[in-house]
Amino acid sequence: MAKVFAVNISEKKGTPKKRVAKALLIEDFGLRGDAHAGKGIRQVSLLARESVEKSKAQMKDPERAKGICEGSFAENITTEGIELFTLPVGARLKIGGSVLEITQIGKECHDGCEISKLVGKCVMPREGIFAKVVVGGEIRAGDTIEVL
Repeated sequence: MAKVFAVNISEKKGTPKKRVAKALLIEDFGLRGDAHAGKGIRQVSLLARESVEKSKAQMKDPERAKGICEGSFAENITTEGIELFTLPVGARLKIGGSVLEITQIGKECHDGCEISKLVGKCVMPREGIFAKVVVGGEIRAGDTIEVL
């Protein structure tokens, strides 16, 4: 069963996000308190925990890998049990009472990205996804994720 492993926010763009107990998804805006929230198609970012673990396993420096956790890739929602990057643009995900619509698969990393400096080769360009909030509501770790 697919579920939310962690919810993460940051006040500044380009920095790892911090795990929070719960957060509010705001319709057509994103997560309250997150630097990436706003109008547009990339309101919320999602990355699978499995992708994070795969990235850690590929790191040559075991000490560096120890510091990688949920939010390290600047994802808002770390999932578990769902291969996000295989879902098509336009697919909808129900998380708790909220609904997200996938708007983008992967992304292009920019030079000087703080995340890539921290983690090395970033997994977000290949396996991260972005979504807009169709129906808002509170989300937290443990919420189930249903593909509608």
